[in-house]
Amino acid sequence: MPKSKYCIVFLMFLIAVSCDSNRVYDEYKSIPDQWHKDSVVSFKITPPDTINNYNLFVNVRNTNAYKYSNLFLVVELNYPNGKTLKDTLEYRMAAPDGTFLGSGFTDIKENKLWYKGYDQPFVFNEAGDYKIKVQHAMRKNGDVNGVLNLEGITDVGFRIEQDNTN
Repeated sequence: MPKSKYCIVFLMFLIAVSCDSNRVYDEYKSIPDQWHKDSVVSFKITPPDTINNYNLFVNVRNTNAYKYSNLFLVVELNYPNGKTLKDTLEYRMAAPDGTFLGSGFTDIKENKLWYKGYDQPFVFNEAGDYKIKVQHAMRKNGDVNGVLNLEGITDVGFRIEQDNTN
């Protein structure tokens, strides 16, 4: 590849990264083929401080193989000193006509789902490492047992942004 193409690719990357100035942490983990109901996606986070406000998001990438209009997740936040917050959350993944929500021009849609910070500021008030655990909790209507292998989810991510509403 000629040097000019490398320069163009590097400049595009630099522009994409610099346009995301609120990002503090953003990581994805791939889901191989299907997301098993007992499979937990984990993230280890060391926040930059214990005083500023942040917005927390679970990011999910899905394909057309995803068969549902919503997504139930169990998200666990483990504090450095042992405290644990565990939430069961429901997110809308498709419009009433079946069109997937999220961004993307291909058959993969990226969904940025609020976790903490939307209703009140979130502060990492303990110094040290936090652990985030994400697990799907999907069920078919009328079925007590969960969906064993969830198809159509390709990646699960976690994102932290600075809250600039102050």
